[in-house]
Amino acid sequence: MEKEINESLQGSTLVLDKKDGNSRKLYIESYGCQMNFSDSEIVASILSKEGFDTTTNLEDADLVLVNTCSIREKAETTVRKRLEKFNAVKKGRPHMKVGVLGCMAERLKSKFLEEEKIVDMVVGPDAYKDLPNLIAEIDEGRNAVNVILSKEETYGDVAPVRLNTNGVTAFVSITRGCDNMCTFCVVPFTRGRERSRDPQSILKEVNELWDQGFKEITLLGQNVDSYLWYGGGLKKDFDRATEMQKATAVNFARLLQLVAEAQPRMRIRFSTSNPQDMTMDVIETMANYKNICNYIHLPVQSGSNRILKAMNRQHTREEYFTMIDNIRELIPDCAISMDMITGFPTETEEDHQDTLSLMEYVKYDFGFMFAYSERPGTMAARKLEDDIPEAVKKRRLQEVIELQQKHSHYRTRQHLGKTEEVLIEGDSRKSSEHWMGRNSQNTVVVFPKESYKVGDFVNVKIEDCTSATLLGTAVGYAS
Repeated sequence: MEKEINESLQGSTLVLDKKDGNSRKLYIESYGCQMNFSDSEIVASILSKEGFDTTTNLEDADLVLVNTCSIREKAETTVRKRLEKFNAVKKGRPHMKVGVLGCMAERLKSKFLEEEKIVDMVVGPDAYKDLPNLIAEIDEGRNAVNVILSKEETYGDVAPVRLNTNGVTAFVSITRGCDNMCTFCVVPFTRGRERSRDPQSILKEVNELWDQGFKEITLLGQNVDSYLWYGGGLKKDFDRATEMQKATAVNFARLLQLVAEAQPRMRIRFSTSNPQDMTMDVIETMANYKNICNYIHLPVQSGSNRILKAMNRQHTREEYFTMIDNIRELIPDCAISMDMITGFPTETEEDHQDTLSLMEYVKYDFGFMFAYSERPGTMAARKLEDDIPEAVKKRRLQEVIELQQKHSHYRTRQHLGKTEEVLIEGDSRKSSEHWMGRNSQNTVVVFPKESYKVGDFVNVKIEDCTSATLLGTAVGYAS
Protein backbone atom coordinates (compact mmCIF):
# COMPACT_ATOMS: atom_id res chain seq x y z
CA MET A 1 0.00 0.00 0.00
CA GLU A 2 3.01 2.23 -0.25
CA LYS A 3 2.37 3.08 -3.88
CA GLU A 4 -0.18 5.32 -5.45
CA ILE A 5 -2.85 3.21 -7.20
CA ASN A 6 -4.76 5.01 -9.93
CA GLU A 7 -8.12 3.24 -10.21
CA SER A 8 -8.80 4.67 -13.67
CA LEU A 9 -5.73 2.92 -15.09
CA GLN A 10 -6.35 -0.53 -13.64
CA GLY A 11 -6.44 -3.17 -16.38
CA SER A 12 -5.49 -0.73 -19.13
CA THR A 13 -3.73 -2.17 -22.18
CA LEU A 14 -0.53 -0.87 -23.69
CA VAL A 15 -0.08 0.16 -27.32
CA LEU A 16 3.01 1.30 -29.19
CA ASP A 17 3.72 2.06 -32.83
CA LYS A 18 4.21 -0.90 -35.14
CA LYS A 19 7.76 -1.89 -35.93
CA ASP A 20 8.76 -3.06 -39.41
CA GLY A 21 9.35 -6.79 -39.48
CA ASN A 22 7.36 -7.60 -36.34
CA SER A 23 4.82 -10.32 -37.03
CA ARG A 24 3.47 -11.35 -33.61
CA LYS A 25 0.93 -9.60 -31.42
CA LEU A 26 1.35 -8.84 -27.71
CA TYR A 27 -1.60 -7.96 -25.46
CA ILE A 28 -0.54 -6.71 -22.03
CA GLU A 29 -2.70 -5.48 -19.13
CA SER A 30 -1.35 -3.81 -16.01
CA TYR A 31 -2.67 -3.64 -12.45
CA GLY A 32 -1.45 -2.00 -9.26
CA CYS A 33 0.93 0.85 -8.69
CA GLN A 34 2.95 3.13 -10.94
CA MET A 35 5.92 0.77 -10.68
CA ASN A 36 3.93 -1.95 -12.44
CA PHE A 37 2.92 0.35 -15.28
CA SER A 38 6.54 1.46 -15.62
CA ASP A 39 7.64 -2.19 -15.71
CA SER A 40 5.12 -2.91 -18.49
CA GLU A 41 6.87 -0.27 -20.60
CA ILE A 42 10.16 -2.11 -20.03
CA VAL A 43 8.56 -5.44 -21.04
CA ALA A 44 7.09 -3.89 -24.20
CA SER A 45 10.52 -2.50 -25.11
CA ILE A 46 12.19 -5.90 -24.68
CA LEU A 47 9.53 -7.79 -26.64
CA SER A 48 9.43 -5.22 -29.44
CA LYS A 49 12.96 -6.39 -30.27
CA GLU A 50 11.70 -9.99 -30.23
CA GLY A 51 9.15 -9.49 -33.00
CA PHE A 52 6.09 -8.40 -31.01
CA ASP A 53 3.82 -5.44 -31.77
CA THR A 54 1.18 -4.56 -29.18
CA THR A 55 -2.55 -4.84 -29.72
CA THR A 56 -5.61 -3.79 -27.74
CA ASN A 57 -7.65 -6.62 -29.26
CA LEU A 58 -7.37 -9.72 -27.11
CA GLU A 59 -8.65 -11.95 -29.93
CA ASP A 60 -5.68 -10.95 -32.14
CA ALA A 61 -3.01 -11.76 -29.55
CA ASP A 62 -0.32 -14.41 -29.86
CA LEU A 63 0.98 -13.64 -26.36
CA VAL A 64 -1.16 -12.32 -23.49
CA LEU A 65 0.57 -10.93 -20.41
CA VAL A 66 -0.96 -9.58 -17.22
CA ASN A 67 1.27 -7.49 -14.96
CA THR A 68 0.01 -8.22 -11.48
CA CYS A 69 -0.27 -6.63 -8.06
CA SER A 70 -0.39 -8.34 -4.66
CA ILE A 71 -0.90 -5.20 -2.61
CA ARG A 72 -4.68 -5.33 -2.52
CA GLU A 73 -7.09 -8.23 -2.59
CA LYS A 74 -9.26 -6.46 -5.16
CA ALA A 75 -6.44 -6.42 -7.72
CA GLU A 76 -5.66 -10.09 -7.17
CA THR A 77 -9.33 -11.09 -7.57
CA THR A 78 -9.56 -9.05 -10.76
CA VAL A 79 -6.43 -10.70 -12.20
CA ARG A 80 -7.87 -14.17 -11.57
CA LYS A 81 -11.08 -13.24 -13.42
CA ARG A 82 -9.03 -11.88 -16.31
CA LEU A 83 -7.03 -15.13 -16.51
CA GLU A 84 -10.31 -17.03 -16.80
CA LYS A 85 -11.29 -14.73 -19.68
CA PHE A 86 -7.93 -15.21 -21.40
CA ASN A 87 -8.26 -18.98 -21.19
CA ALA A 88 -11.76 -18.83 -22.65
CA VAL A 89 -10.36 -16.93 -25.66
CA LYS A 90 -7.44 -19.36 -25.83
CA LYS A 91 -9.82 -22.26 -26.58
CA GLY A 92 -10.46 -20.67 -29.97
CA ARG A 93 -6.78 -19.72 -30.45
CA PRO A 94 -4.81 -22.74 -29.21
CA HIS A 95 -1.46 -21.22 -30.23
CA MET A 96 -2.06 -18.22 -27.92
CA LYS A 97 0.13 -18.19 -24.80
CA VAL A 98 -0.74 -16.60 -21.46
CA GLY A 99 1.77 -15.30 -18.92
CA VAL A 100 1.72 -13.64 -15.51
CA LEU A 101 4.27 -10.94 -14.67
CA GLY A 102 5.11 -9.02 -11.54
CA CYS A 103 4.29 -9.20 -7.89
CA MET A 104 1.91 -12.19 -7.84
CA ALA A 105 4.37 -14.29 -9.83
CA GLU A 106 6.65 -15.65 -7.09
CA ARG A 107 3.90 -16.32 -4.56
CA LEU A 108 1.48 -18.06 -6.89
CA LYS A 109 3.77 -19.67 -9.47
CA SER A 110 2.98 -23.27 -8.47
CA LYS A 111 -0.76 -22.60 -8.20
CA PHE A 112 -0.95 -20.92 -11.62
CA LEU A 113 1.35 -23.32 -13.49
CA GLU A 114 0.88 -26.74 -11.92
CA GLU A 115 -2.31 -26.85 -9.87
CA GLU A 116 -4.73 -24.68 -11.81
CA LYS A 117 -2.86 -24.83 -15.16
CA ILE A 118 -4.21 -21.42 -16.18
CA VAL A 119 -0.96 -19.91 -17.51
CA ASP A 120 1.98 -20.99 -19.66
CA MET A 121 4.58 -18.65 -18.18
CA VAL A 122 5.30 -16.94 -14.84
CA VAL A 123 7.88 -14.12 -14.73
CA GLY A 124 8.99 -12.22 -11.64
CA PRO A 125 9.80 -8.47 -11.66
CA ASP A 126 13.57 -9.01 -11.89
CA ALA A 127 13.44 -11.52 -14.78
CA TYR A 128 12.10 -9.50 -17.70
CA LYS A 129 15.38 -9.66 -19.62
CA ASP A 130 14.91 -13.44 -19.64
CA LEU A 131 11.63 -13.12 -21.56
CA PRO A 132 13.14 -14.11 -24.95
CA ASN A 133 14.35 -17.42 -23.48
CA LEU A 134 11.08 -18.02 -21.62
CA ILE A 135 9.02 -17.35 -24.74
CA ALA A 136 11.18 -19.82 -26.70
CA GLU A 137 10.33 -22.40 -24.03
CA ILE A 138 6.57 -21.90 -24.24
CA ASP A 139 6.75 -21.84 -28.07
CA GLU A 140 8.09 -25.39 -27.76
CA GLY A 141 5.10 -26.37 -25.64
CA ARG A 142 6.80 -26.29 -22.25
CA ASN A 143 5.81 -24.17 -19.26
CA ALA A 144 8.36 -21.52 -18.33
CA VAL A 145 9.11 -19.80 -15.02
CA ASN A 146 11.68 -17.34 -13.69
CA VAL A 147 10.89 -15.63 -10.42
CA ILE A 148 14.45 -15.27 -9.13
CA LEU A 149 14.95 -11.95 -7.34
CA SER A 150 18.12 -10.09 -8.27
CA LYS A 151 20.57 -8.13 -6.16
CA GLU A 152 21.68 -6.05 -9.16
CA GLU A 153 18.89 -5.69 -11.74
CA THR A 154 17.60 -2.13 -12.17
CA TYR A 155 16.83 -2.17 -15.95
CA GLY A 156 18.93 0.98 -16.23
CA ASP A 157 20.13 -0.17 -19.66
CA VAL A 158 16.61 -0.74 -21.06
CA ALA A 159 14.99 2.32 -22.63
CA PRO A 160 11.28 1.99 -21.78
CA VAL A 161 8.78 2.45 -24.57
CA ARG A 162 6.43 5.27 -23.52
CA LEU A 163 2.96 3.79 -23.83
CA ASN A 164 -0.50 5.33 -23.53
CA THR A 165 1.28 8.59 -22.78
CA ASN A 166 0.03 12.14 -23.18
CA GLY A 167 3.51 13.03 -24.46
CA VAL A 168 3.89 15.50 -21.60
CA THR A 169 4.50 13.52 -18.39
CA ALA A 170 6.56 10.36 -17.83
CA PHE A 171 7.82 8.10 -15.05
CA VAL A 172 11.54 7.42 -14.55
CA SER A 173 12.32 4.47 -12.30
CA ILE A 174 15.28 5.10 -9.96
CA THR A 175 15.14 2.23 -7.43
CA ARG A 176 13.82 -1.31 -7.22
CA GLY A 177 12.87 -3.35 -4.19
CA CYS A 178 12.40 -2.25 -0.59
CA ASP A 179 14.21 -2.87 2.70
CA ASN A 180 11.38 -1.62 4.93
CA MET A 181 9.64 -4.69 6.31
CA CYS A 182 6.25 -3.15 7.03
CA THR A 183 4.16 -6.01 8.37
CA PHE A 184 1.18 -5.30 6.07
CA CYS A 185 3.25 -5.16 2.86
CA VAL A 186 4.35 -7.94 0.52
CA VAL A 187 6.69 -5.80 -1.63
CA PRO A 188 10.01 -6.86 0.02
CA PHE A 189 9.08 -10.48 -0.75
CA THR A 190 7.91 -9.87 -4.32
CA ARG A 191 10.41 -7.21 -5.46
CA GLY A 192 13.43 -8.07 -3.34
CA ARG A 193 16.03 -5.99 -1.55
CA GLU A 194 16.58 -2.35 -2.30
CA ARG A 195 19.03 -1.30 -5.00
CA SER A 196 19.48 1.96 -6.85
CA ARG A 197 20.02 2.78 -10.49
CA ASP A 198 23.17 4.46 -11.84
CA PRO A 199 22.55 8.24 -11.74
CA GLN A 200 24.12 8.69 -15.18
CA SER A 201 21.55 6.36 -16.74
CA ILE A 202 18.79 8.32 -14.99
CA LEU A 203 20.11 11.64 -16.28
CA LYS A 204 20.43 10.16 -19.79
CA GLU A 205 16.78 9.05 -19.71
CA VAL A 206 15.61 12.44 -18.38
CA ASN A 207 17.55 14.30 -21.10
CA GLU A 208 16.11 12.02 -23.80
CA LEU A 209 12.60 12.63 -22.49
CA TRP A 210 13.12 16.40 -22.72
CA ASP A 211 14.40 15.99 -26.30
CA GLN A 212 11.22 14.00 -27.08
CA GLY A 213 9.05 16.87 -25.84
CA PHE A 214 8.17 15.69 -22.33
CA LYS A 215 7.75 18.54 -19.84
CA GLU A 216 7.44 16.71 -16.50
CA ILE A 217 8.93 13.55 -15.02
CA THR A 218 8.25 11.64 -11.81
CA LEU A 219 11.21 9.85 -10.22
CA LEU A 220 9.74 6.55 -9.16
CA GLY A 221 10.55 3.90 -6.57
CA GLN A 222 9.05 1.97 -3.69
CA ASN A 223 10.99 4.34 -1.45
CA VAL A 224 12.72 7.09 -3.41
CA ASP A 225 14.26 8.90 -0.42
CA SER A 226 16.29 5.78 0.27
CA TYR A 227 18.06 6.09 -3.11
CA LEU A 228 21.81 5.53 -2.73
CA TRP A 229 24.25 4.86 -5.57
CA TYR A 230 27.82 3.95 -4.67
CA GLY A 231 28.81 2.02 -7.77
CA GLY A 232 26.17 -0.70 -7.63
CA GLY A 233 24.98 -3.26 -5.13
CA LEU A 234 22.38 -3.40 -2.40
CA LYS A 235 21.81 -0.45 -0.12
CA LYS A 236 22.18 -2.70 2.94
CA ASP A 237 25.78 -3.43 1.89
CA PHE A 238 26.82 0.25 1.81
CA ASP A 239 28.65 -0.08 5.13
CA ARG A 240 31.06 -2.46 3.35
CA ALA A 241 31.79 0.02 0.54
CA THR A 242 35.28 1.46 0.08
CA GLU A 243 36.12 4.91 1.41
CA MET A 244 36.20 6.19 -2.18
CA GLN A 245 32.77 4.72 -2.88
CA LYS A 246 31.37 6.33 0.25
CA ALA A 247 32.94 9.69 -0.58
CA THR A 248 31.49 9.72 -4.11
CA ALA A 249 28.10 8.17 -3.29
CA VAL A 250 24.96 9.88 -4.61
CA ASN A 251 21.99 10.07 -2.25
CA PHE A 252 18.46 11.14 -3.17
CA ALA A 253 18.95 14.84 -2.40
CA ARG A 254 22.00 14.90 -4.68
CA LEU A 255 20.13 13.00 -7.42
CA LEU A 256 17.25 15.51 -7.20
CA GLN A 257 19.75 18.34 -7.58
CA LEU A 258 21.43 16.69 -10.61
CA VAL A 259 18.12 16.12 -12.38
CA ALA A 260 16.81 19.62 -11.60
CA GLU A 261 20.00 21.21 -12.94
CA ALA A 262 20.17 18.96 -16.01
CA GLN A 263 16.76 20.18 -17.23
CA PRO A 264 15.88 23.45 -15.47
CA ARG A 265 12.71 23.93 -17.59
CA MET A 266 11.35 20.47 -16.83
CA ARG A 267 9.11 19.84 -13.83
CA ILE A 268 10.40 17.23 -11.39
CA ARG A 269 8.22 15.14 -9.07
CA PHE A 270 8.97 12.00 -7.04
CA SER A 271 7.06 9.17 -5.40
CA THR A 272 6.90 7.47 -2.95
CA SER A 273 8.56 8.85 0.18
CA ASN A 274 8.87 7.09 3.53
CA PRO A 275 8.82 9.28 6.66
CA GLN A 276 11.84 7.64 8.28
CA ASP A 277 13.96 8.05 5.13
CA MET A 278 13.09 11.61 4.09
CA THR A 279 15.92 13.83 5.31
CA MET A 280 16.22 17.57 5.68
CA ASP A 281 18.57 17.81 2.70
CA VAL A 282 15.75 16.54 0.44
CA ILE A 283 13.39 19.23 1.72
CA GLU A 284 16.13 21.86 1.36
CA THR A 285 16.83 20.76 -2.23
CA MET A 286 13.13 21.03 -3.05
CA ALA A 287 13.08 24.55 -1.63
CA ASN A 288 16.18 25.55 -3.64
CA TYR A 289 14.95 24.54 -7.10
CA LYS A 290 11.89 26.13 -8.69
CA ASN A 291 11.37 23.22 -11.11
CA ILE A 292 11.03 20.64 -8.30
CA CYS A 293 7.29 20.58 -7.61
CA ASN A 294 5.93 21.51 -4.19
CA TYR A 295 4.27 18.19 -3.55
CA ILE A 296 5.21 15.23 -1.33
CA HIS A 297 3.38 11.92 -1.04
CA LEU A 298 4.24 10.95 2.55
CA PRO A 299 2.39 7.77 3.63
CA VAL A 300 1.72 7.55 7.36
CA GLN A 301 -0.65 4.51 7.49
CA SER A 302 -1.88 5.23 11.06
CA GLY A 303 -1.91 8.01 13.65
CA SER A 304 -1.41 5.62 16.57
CA ASN A 305 2.09 4.89 17.88
CA ARG A 306 0.93 1.47 19.03
CA ILE A 307 -0.34 0.55 15.57
CA LEU A 308 2.69 2.08 13.85
CA LYS A 309 4.86 -0.23 15.95
CA ALA A 310 2.69 -3.23 15.06
CA MET A 311 3.06 -2.25 11.41
CA ASN A 312 6.85 -2.04 11.88
CA ARG A 313 6.84 1.52 10.61
CA GLN A 314 10.14 3.06 11.61
CA HIS A 315 8.68 6.36 12.75
CA THR A 316 6.45 7.63 15.52
CA ARG A 317 3.53 10.00 15.42
CA GLU A 318 5.70 12.72 16.99
CA GLU A 319 8.53 12.22 14.47
CA TYR A 320 6.01 12.46 11.65
CA PHE A 321 4.73 15.77 13.05
CA THR A 322 8.31 17.09 13.14
CA MET A 323 8.74 16.15 9.47
CA ILE A 324 5.49 17.94 8.57
CA ASP A 325 6.59 21.03 10.52
CA ASN A 326 9.96 21.07 8.71
CA ILE A 327 8.26 20.85 5.32
CA ARG A 328 5.80 23.62 6.18
CA GLU A 329 8.61 25.87 7.43
CA LEU A 330 10.83 25.54 4.34
CA ILE A 331 8.07 25.10 1.70
CA PRO A 332 4.95 26.81 3.06
CA ASP A 333 2.78 26.04 0.03
CA CYS A 334 3.87 22.40 -0.26
CA ALA A 335 1.00 19.95 -0.79
CA ILE A 336 1.16 16.73 1.22
CA SER A 337 -0.79 13.54 0.55
CA MET A 338 -0.95 10.26 2.45
CA ASP A 339 -1.82 6.58 2.54
CA MET A 340 -3.97 5.45 5.47
CA ILE A 341 -5.09 1.99 6.61
CA THR A 342 -8.09 1.50 8.89
CA GLY A 343 -8.84 -1.64 10.85
CA PHE A 344 -5.29 -2.98 11.17
CA PRO A 345 -5.20 -5.95 13.60
CA THR A 346 -5.87 -4.95 17.25
CA GLU A 347 -6.79 -1.36 16.28
CA THR A 348 -8.98 0.14 19.02
CA GLU A 349 -11.30 3.13 18.91
CA GLU A 350 -8.59 5.09 20.71
CA ASP A 351 -6.10 4.18 17.95
CA HIS A 352 -8.66 5.25 15.35
CA GLN A 353 -9.15 8.60 17.13
CA ASP A 354 -5.35 9.06 17.04
CA THR A 355 -5.52 8.69 13.26
CA LEU A 356 -8.27 11.29 12.98
CA SER A 357 -6.38 13.72 15.22
CA LEU A 358 -3.21 13.26 13.13
CA MET A 359 -5.24 14.12 10.04
CA GLU A 360 -6.56 17.23 11.76
CA TYR A 361 -2.99 18.31 12.50
CA VAL A 362 -1.70 17.81 8.95
CA LYS A 363 -4.84 18.59 6.91
CA TYR A 364 -3.67 16.63 3.87
CA ASP A 365 -4.40 17.88 0.37
CA PHE A 366 -5.57 14.40 -0.64
CA GLY A 367 -5.03 10.79 0.27
CA PHE A 368 -5.32 7.10 -0.56
CA MET A 369 -7.37 5.36 2.09
CA PHE A 370 -8.02 1.64 2.54
CA ALA A 371 -9.59 -0.79 4.96
CA TYR A 372 -7.02 -3.38 5.99
CA SER A 373 -7.10 -6.60 4.00
CA GLU A 374 -4.77 -9.42 4.99
CA ARG A 375 -2.25 -10.19 2.24
CA PRO A 376 -0.79 -13.72 2.11
CA GLY A 377 2.95 -13.83 2.68
CA THR A 378 3.16 -10.70 4.83
CA MET A 379 4.39 -10.68 8.42
CA ALA A 380 0.95 -9.49 9.56
CA ALA A 381 -0.69 -12.51 7.94
CA ARG A 382 1.78 -14.83 9.65
CA LYS A 383 1.75 -13.33 13.11
CA LEU A 384 -1.37 -11.20 13.64
CA GLU A 385 -5.01 -12.20 13.69
CA ASP A 386 -7.22 -10.14 11.39
CA ASP A 387 -9.52 -9.45 14.33
CA ILE A 388 -11.37 -6.23 13.40
CA PRO A 389 -14.91 -6.90 12.12
CA GLU A 390 -15.46 -5.84 8.51
CA ALA A 391 -18.28 -3.48 9.51
CA VAL A 392 -15.96 -1.69 11.96
CA LYS A 393 -13.21 -1.40 9.32
CA LYS A 394 -15.64 0.12 6.85
CA ARG A 395 -17.15 2.54 9.37
CA ARG A 396 -13.70 3.78 10.38
CA LEU A 397 -12.68 4.05 6.74
CA GLN A 398 -15.77 6.13 6.00
CA GLU A 399 -14.92 8.48 8.87
CA VAL A 400 -11.39 8.87 7.51
CA ILE A 401 -12.72 9.52 3.98
CA GLU A 402 -15.22 12.12 5.18
CA LEU A 403 -12.58 13.97 7.18
CA GLN A 404 -10.19 13.90 4.22
CA GLN A 405 -12.86 15.33 1.93
CA LYS A 406 -13.29 18.20 4.38
CA HIS A 407 -9.52 18.81 4.45
CA SER A 408 -9.21 18.52 0.66
CA HIS A 409 -11.80 21.26 0.25
CA TYR A 410 -9.99 23.36 2.85
CA ARG A 411 -6.75 23.00 0.86
CA THR A 412 -8.25 23.74 -2.57
CA ARG A 413 -9.93 26.90 -1.19
CA GLN A 414 -6.47 28.18 -0.25
CA HIS A 415 -5.71 28.53 -3.97
CA LEU A 416 -8.66 30.86 -4.65
CA GLY A 417 -7.62 34.23 -6.04
CA LYS A 418 -4.07 33.09 -6.80
CA THR A 419 -2.46 32.89 -10.24
CA GLU A 420 -0.63 29.58 -10.62
CA GLU A 421 1.51 27.86 -13.24
CA VAL A 422 -0.28 24.91 -14.83
CA LEU A 423 1.11 22.32 -17.25
CA ILE A 424 -1.58 21.34 -19.77
CA GLU A 425 -1.94 17.55 -19.99
CA GLY A 426 -5.08 17.14 -22.12
CA ASP A 427 -8.81 17.65 -22.37
CA SER A 428 -10.93 17.98 -19.26
CA ARG A 429 -12.86 14.78 -18.57
CA LYS A 430 -16.13 16.72 -18.48
CA SER A 431 -15.74 19.15 -21.38
CA SER A 432 -13.78 19.16 -24.65
CA GLU A 433 -13.93 22.97 -24.45
CA HIS A 434 -11.65 22.98 -21.39
CA TRP A 435 -8.07 21.95 -20.71
CA MET A 436 -6.94 19.88 -17.74
CA GLY A 437 -3.53 20.34 -16.16
CA ARG A 438 -1.84 20.33 -12.77
CA ASN A 439 -0.19 22.97 -10.69
CA SER A 440 3.03 22.47 -8.74
CA GLN A 441 1.04 20.99 -5.85
CA ASN A 442 -0.33 18.22 -8.13
CA THR A 443 -3.88 19.58 -7.93
CA VAL A 444 -5.98 19.28 -11.09
CA VAL A 445 -6.79 22.64 -12.70
CA VAL A 446 -9.50 23.06 -15.38
CA PHE A 447 -9.85 26.17 -17.57
CA PRO A 448 -11.19 27.25 -21.02
CA LYS A 449 -8.93 26.21 -23.91
CA GLU A 450 -8.56 29.48 -25.84
CA SER A 451 -5.43 29.23 -28.05
CA TYR A 452 -3.26 27.11 -25.74
CA LYS A 453 -2.16 23.55 -26.47
CA VAL A 454 -1.10 20.36 -24.68
CA GLY A 455 2.36 20.75 -23.18
CA ASP A 456 2.13 24.50 -22.62
CA PHE A 457 2.94 26.03 -19.23
CA VAL A 458 0.14 28.51 -18.59
CA ASN A 459 -0.60 30.96 -15.78
CA VAL A 460 -4.15 30.36 -14.57
CA LYS A 461 -6.09 32.59 -12.19
CA ILE A 462 -7.99 30.32 -9.76
CA GLU A 463 -11.60 31.48 -9.43
CA ASP A 464 -13.50 28.50 -8.00
CA CYS A 465 -12.91 25.01 -6.68
CA THR A 466 -14.35 21.69 -5.62
CA SER A 467 -12.71 19.42 -3.04
CA ALA A 468 -10.49 17.93 -5.77
CA THR A 469 -10.33 20.41 -8.67
CA LEU A 470 -9.42 24.05 -9.21
CA LEU A 471 -11.34 26.11 -11.81
CA GLY A 472 -9.99 29.21 -13.44
CA THR A 473 -9.06 31.27 -16.50
CA ALA A 474 -5.71 31.40 -18.30
CA VAL A 475 -4.05 34.82 -18.20
CA GLY A 476 -0.99 34.06 -20.33
CA TYR A 477 1.98 31.78 -20.81
CA ALA A 478 4.17 31.03 -17.80
CA SER A 479 7.77 32.18 -17.92
